[in-house]
Amino acid sequence: MNRERRQDNRKRQARGELRIAQILDAAAECFGEVGFASTSTNAIAATAGISPGSLYQFFANKDDIARALAKRYIRLLEAAHGEAFADEVAKLPLSDMLDRIVDPIVAFNLAHPGFQALLADPGVPSQVSEAKKPLHAVMLTRIDAIFGVRAPELAPDKRRRGAEVAVGIFAALLRMVLAAGPAERPALVAELKRAVGGYLGPLVGEGAV
Repeated sequence: MNRERRQDNRKRQARGELRIAQILDAAAECFGEVGFASTSTNAIAATAGISPGSLYQFFANKDDIARALAKRYIRLLEAAHGEAFADEVAKLPLSDMLDRIVDPIVAFNLAHPGFQALLADPGVPSQVSEAKKPLHAVMLTRIDAIFGVRAPELAPDKRRRGAEVAVGIFAALLRMVLAAGPAERPALVAELKRAVGGYLGPLVGEGAV
């Protein structure tokens, strides 16, 4: 009897996790299409193919959904960061290093249009918009570490400032890349790398370490 009960509990848990994933997928689609403010829980439920009542079994409101979706994005982006900032990347020629850093992060944002829409929307709950800050800090720390490998003579304050400027250039041009159509996008990605590389070259060198 206990074994059967445990099996039933596992099945219910699996069904619940599947339904939550279904709701978050639908929310990501809606946020990506019309933004957080213009999305309703009814629209999310309809996109998920469930009733609003079923949605409310798992989430109290749209803010709860946004928080859960933000956590999912953070986990996925951390994985993309891990690929982009692997230890060996720092020792590559600058152009190759930029390919390894820029391409996975651009690909992540293109694959998840709801990410920028959700975290950049001024109408999202403060807890959601704050969720991106730890990732920003991690990115700065990882770029600072790359600078330490490539240009160990740089003072810590110059490394940190350089990391902040590089991230600022990247973030500004990333918005242009994401807004562009597929035909124009590769050229803009190349310009993004050229802009960031033009700033980093004099700071950390062009060649392999």
